[in-house]
Amino acid sequence: MWPESKETPKKLRSGLTTGCCATACAVAAAMVLLSKKDEKKTRWVSVKLPKGKLVKLQVELTPLDEQCMQASTIKDAGDDPDVTHGATVFVELALTQTASITFKAATGVGTVTREGLLLAVGEPAINPVPRKMISEHLLEIAQEHGYEGGFSVAVGVQGGEALALKTMNPRLGILGGLSVLGTTGIVRPFSCSAYIASIHQGIDVAKANGFTHIAASTGNSSETAIQNIYQLPEMALIEMGDFVGAVLKYFKKVPVNKLSICGGFGKLSKLSQGHLDLHSGASSIDFNFLASLAKQQGATNNLLEKIISANTSVQALKFCQEQEIDLAKLVCEKALAVAKKIVPSHVDVEIWAVDRKGQVVGQAFSNTPTNGHSS
Repeated sequence: MWPESKETPKKLRSGLTTGCCATACAVAAAMVLLSKKDEKKTRWVSVKLPKGKLVKLQVELTPLDEQCMQASTIKDAGDDPDVTHGATVFVELALTQTASITFKAATGVGTVTREGLLLAVGEPAINPVPRKMISEHLLEIAQEHGYEGGFSVAVGVQGGEALALKTMNPRLGILGGLSVLGTTGIVRPFSCSAYIASIHQGIDVAKANGFTHIAASTGNSSETAIQNIYQLPEMALIEMGDFVGAVLKYFKKVPVNKLSICGGFGKLSKLSQGHLDLHSGASSIDFNFLASLAKQQGATNNLLEKIISANTSVQALKFCQEQEIDLAKLVCEKALAVAKKIVPSHVDVEIWAVDRKGQVVGQAFSNTPTNGHSS
């Protein structure tokens, strides 16, 4: 599950996607196989990203036979909380007589077993953009060397099967390992393109399997809370972490009948102000805003001062609860208004706020709630 982020921001470093790493490995292996020259075990290779930027990665090479080479690199995801940061990504590249490029899942990369994803059932979980990057680079190298044959590209991640258990892959029906993801080649910290891709895949899978009520949560406690309220099956639960905007905007493309958003009170206070990235690196708790909401419900000047000087949003909420000011309800209502401006008008949206113990402290509904779901 996506970890709850802290409220204090810091400067963050970008990294490279798994798809970019796999491309670098494929490039290194192809260059050695087609040049027929003795190469050092380690070399630097350049990869062109989809938007044209060149990046260099260090790759380790291991010959498997005259027609097959293994190449590996260590993934650097920067400061993004990516489970594959520091993992060894590798490619086993083989020359083939047929002039085509085929993809396989090596150890640590999963296989698609459920409808609703970008890839067909039975395909290795190597997404379209990484496939395109690898293919373009291999075709360019083949042309440079006058090679008219093809390539078999098996992509793997050391320890990927265990790492995949920390991702949404099992819930999405991607079994046996990780997905090879990436749309730009760059991992931007806490914009986390890989995580957002998983959110979109989760919505696709839920809809393809007939679910019309989806619940998106920011963390473990909020997911448990909304699951207990509606008894939703795992497939209908989306681990959105801080990326509420990724959920709301995707509903324009893949709308369902009902969306429940459940999150920590502090995170939802950010959404109520229009922030769609709830991580502390992108948005902060605004205690003056919380005080302004409390004032609407008749909070005393003393309470307003306590809210503004609070250390955390939870402390501010506690101050209000002690004086019977329903701050959480106002936050949920404001958050609901933001969400309704983004999703299609026919989608029934509701907001649930929880405290750190996972107890519901506030809610807001666009329609009358029911304790059930349809699928």
